[in-house]
Amino acid sequence: MNINNPICIDLDQPGLTGFRQFISSWLYRRDGFNLVVDPGPLSTIPHLITELRRHGVGELDYILLTHIHIDHAGGTGALLQEFPEAKVICHPDGIRHLVSPQKLWEGSRKVLGQMLADAYGEILPVPADSILFAEEIGTAGAKAYLTPGHAQHHCCYLIDDLLFAGEVAGARSVVADGIYIRPATPPRFILEIALSSVERMIALSPARMVFAHYGLVDTAVEHLQIARNQLLLWVEGAAAVAKVAEAEREEAMFAWLLEHDEHFRNFSRLPEDIRARERYFFGNSYRGMAEYVAEKG
Repeated sequence: MNINNPICIDLDQPGLTGFRQFISSWLYRRDGFNLVVDPGPLSTIPHLITELRRHGVGELDYILLTHIHIDHAGGTGALLQEFPEAKVICHPDGIRHLVSPQKLWEGSRKVLGQMLADAYGEILPVPADSILFAEEIGTAGAKAYLTPGHAQHHCCYLIDDLLFAGEVAGARSVVADGIYIRPATPPRFILEIALSSVERMIALSPARMVFAHYGLVDTAVEHLQIARNQLLLWVEGAAAVAKVAEAEREEAMFAWLLEHDEHFRNFSRLPEDIRARERYFFGNSYRGMAEYVAEKG
């Protein structure tokens, strides 16, 4: 296997509306070197292990975490039970939360709601001697970059010309003959920090990019530039609707974006169940934008 063919392992949640082609893990292999990016939540670890074994993975060298949110990293401790030799690479600010995950689990239930958090499954602890941060990762030539924005504990990973971008460029869904992409900016969102991370990834000039949500694109810089422009546009939109009655503000923002954001406008072309999912996460992104605008006054 080479850099042009990383393997996407879908971690669908059939019990949750629209949670298909949304959460995924990625297997990368080269010359007997195996790594996984974002193992996903506890509930999908049995499926992930089955798929890794099906692809002939006997040992796992590294588990790379783009960030420690439950849908990306919640199953890390469980995956280590199957592959105890693996080393986990994580943002330095996230390590302690995975070693002792009780606060992370409680925060996940508060932010996501008990039903969604419970569907993902509890967060098992990661042994302290299995987790670290390193800029240079193993013999595959992977490099880690600290990219706060979506979360303060966010990382991206570059292997040759392929960027595992996590949510630095937001979230993407597949549409025919077009691009659907939106920022992923839950509170606490700080525009300047998020912009800096996106711009540093643009400067790397990757050819291909993996979105944690969702898929691989071969026009990485174009998508990163769209993401940068959307951050600025959505903040403009949040400011434009700030004087609308609070109960109506989120819907006003949604309508404003359908008029002004050519890529978010492709929301109407998504399947109905995925529209329902995206409408929910739009609210999280907007709240981050709205709080930022309010703080700026």
